[in-house]
Order: sequence, then structure tokens, then C-alpha cells
Amino acid sequence: MDVTRLDFSQIHPLLLNGSVSCSRIVRDYLKNVNEGFPLNAFISILAEDAQIRAQKIDAKIRQKRAGKLAGLVVAVKDNILVKGIKTTCSSKMLADFVAPYNATVIDCLLKEDAILIGKTNMDEFAMGSSNENSFFGAVKNPIDHTKVPGGSSGGSAAAVASRQAMAALGSDTGGSIRQPAAFCGLVGLKPTYGSVSRYGLIAYASSFDQIGPIARSVEDCAKIFSVIAGHDSRDSTSSTHRYPAQFFSDIAPVSSLKIGVPKQFFSNDIEPDVKRNIESSVEKLRQKGAQIISVSLPHADYSVPAYYIIATAEASSNLARFDGVGYGFRSDEAKDIGNFYAKNRSQGFGEEVKRRILLGTFVLSRGYYERYYRKAQTIRSLIRRDFSAAFQKCDFLITPTSPTTAFPIAARSYDPLAMYLSDVFTVAANLTGLPALSIPCGQDRDGLPVGLQLMAPRFAEPFLFSVAKAVEKFCPSGEIENG
Repeated sequence: MDVTRLDFSQIHPLLLNGSVSCSRIVRDYLKNVNEGFPLNAFISILAEDAQIRAQKIDAKIRQKRAGKLAGLVVAVKDNILVKGIKTTCSSKMLADFVAPYNATVIDCLLKEDAILIGKTNMDEFAMGSSNENSFFGAVKNPIDHTKVPGGSSGGSAAAVASRQAMAALGSDTGGSIRQPAAFCGLVGLKPTYGSVSRYGLIAYASSFDQIGPIARSVEDCAKIFSVIAGHDSRDSTSSTHRYPAQFFSDIAPVSSLKIGVPKQFFSNDIEPDVKRNIESSVEKLRQKGAQIISVSLPHADYSVPAYYIIATAEASSNLARFDGVGYGFRSDEAKDIGNFYAKNRSQGFGEEVKRRILLGTFVLSRGYYERYYRKAQTIRSLIRRDFSAAFQKCDFLITPTSPTTAFPIAARSYDPLAMYLSDVFTVAANLTGLPALSIPCGQDRDGLPVGLQLMAPRFAEPFLFSVAKAVEKFCPSGEIENG
């Protein structure tokens, strides 16, 4: 039996009855990690730690005191702190930075006996939609090595899709969990803003960033979310909302659902194969009795420009701390104090990070703040109002996750605008703080996965999981050979 082909929900009962051990599972996943090096999904591999931890959890299982995630082999995006392990953000700036403490989500996973197998590659400081902007090199899509895995959590998605990890944590600022999940044929959740602690996540844009799970099934995604969600006094934006203990105990039948289809999200810019698969899924939901209605989000066209103005403004502020004084890259070419800061930052950051810092600094500068930043915040309020109005008419919204399937490596490297438009369907959830989930719903003519996005009101993740589980039954994701 190849245990790496089983979801956590399938293997957990086998662990508890002694049919398989954590040590065996970790050994098989590490074998895949060693064979999966051409994908470049990992920056750090925690082989020894994972094996030692697996032995301890095997003992806890025998003593019947194992946690809810015992046996879950999980990879972690390299912008989430793990004590004593390098956390690089895939940047030269932090290439040698060792985390002094655990992020809250890591403590949550370890408390429930998950096993960390490694830190995954990403776009530098989570800035990108293709995972090509990494100091440690681009990540390849496990399904087609000539294609990108999506970004910025591309390493996390590639690790799960190629069975180098059972699940992974990513961070989603404008679609960075959902888009790579869609490109790699996985389930990815961007939670409600504030539902998962950001303590220990290296910030890109603080009012957007959320940590969330990537997994091969809806149920695995829900189990991980149930463990990492919750209030954290160390994060001032953390919510006190309480979720139910069991997400699938109260599943609404599809026939009772009212599904909104935003007409602005189905333009001619969507690839025909993506549009065909999404429309086919909507039709299947209609055949099962769901009511499909057209809704309007009149300010949706302004989502991408508003997002990039606000996100880059926050990024320029957040990344000001990386100057080589307290920590981070320090150039040995500096000749005076002014030159010291300039050399450290110009040599420590990559091109995409410098582009976004410059853009963010510009929109916050005197004379342009009112023209750009304040206007973008006004549009953000209008977009929130649009979604509130839409959820008065329907239970949830259904859209494509991305207008295309995975595109060729380097195809958009020299066209930042085309790259930014990859996020056209995902950024609205970050602007509004709403939960959104991507689930596979078919393939294009080249066999590349198509992602379907579900969006719901704040703190409606249990409802999202229930609907996604229904979609999962008629759109099962295909088996992917190990990359």
C-alpha cells in the first residue's frame, strides 16, 4: 500500500487501529521528497525532526492519547515562523534568518500532533502569482513541469500535489492559496480575515494576509482549519468568533441552496476551457435542485487596481524594517551610512519586491495619497457594500478561481500587468475579508486542472466546506503522478 496516496481522513483510522504507523508514513513521504527535488518545492527539509516526532506520536497512539491531527504530514510556507528553523521568505534578505519562536498556527498543529516535514518555496515575501520570484529559484508545476504552480504559495501546493506532503499551510494576500491550489488540482481555503492568527507570519500587506490550509480533499482542509482557527491575544486583529466543533454535522442539501453567479466575473477574458468547466459545475448544481441567480457586483472591475494600491502601500511600510541593521542581509560594499542602507536593500531584495515597494511609497507620498490611496480605500468600501448586497439575495457566490489554467514558466515574467491580472477573481475576498475556497472542477484540453471558487459571508467557512463537499462528489480531482 502506498500510504502517500491516501488523504489524512483515510489514513487516520488506519493509524488509530495500528494498521500503519506514523514512522512508516513519514518514511514514505521523505522518499517522495528526495525524488521530488526537480520541482524545487522545498527550501528546508526537516527529515530528522519529522522521524523523531513520528516515533513519539506512535507511542502516544498506542497509549490512546494522540491529538486530532496525529499522522498529518504537513509542509509550511517559508514566511511562517518555526522555532529554530530558517524562515527565509524566499529572499536573499532573510536567507540566514533563524526563527526565534513558533507562529501560533505552528503551535496549534504541534499541539494536535501534526508532523512538520519542511518549509516550502514561495514568491519572495509572498509577492507574485507564479512562484518565479524566489531567491532560491522557480517552482515547477507537478502536473506539467513546463508550467508554473501558481503563487505565492506555489511550493506548498506543489509539495501536496506531488505527494511530498499530506497537506500544507500557505498565506493568502490576494489569492496566494487559492490560485496555486487551482493550478495544482487541490483544495485551498482563504479564511475569514481574523479567524486565523497572523502572529508569526511575516507580513506582506497586513489588512489582507491570512494563513490557510491546502489539501487534497475538502475534509482534510476542514480538519486543519478547525485546529488553526481561533482567537489569539497576541494578534490584535484576531476575532473571538467561535466555530462549531464538527463542520459536517449540519450539511444543507444542495436543493435548498441559492447560488449567486456574478455576471462581472464571466467576461470574455476567461479561457474557454475554464468557462466551460465552471458553467458545467453550475449546471450540475442546478440539476441537483439548487437555485441559480445572476447577481451584480458593480465595482468588481476596480478590485485589482484598488488591491495593488493598498497592498503595495502596506508592503512598503512593512518591509521598511528590513534594512540589515537588526537582522537580514548586510552588504560588505557600503562606504558610508546612507550607502549602507541603500546597498543592503537594493542587493537584499529582488526585482518584484523592489517594484512593489516603489509603487507603495509613491501612492503614499505627498501629493498622491489623496489621488490614489484614499480613493482605493473608498473603492474597497464600495466593493464590501456590493458583496453585502449580493449575500442578501443568495447563500454564496461561485466564480472561476483564475481566468486561465497554469501558464508556461517565464511567459509573464516581463509583463507585470498580465501577471497581476492572474488575481482578478481572487483579490475581492481579501479586500472584503470574506472566506473563499478553491476546489478542482475539471481539466482543460491539456489535462491541467481548473479551479472553482466559492465565496460566502464572514465566518461561513462551515457552510463553504459543506457546499464544496457536494461539488467534490461530482467533480473529483484527478490522480497526479509524483513529480
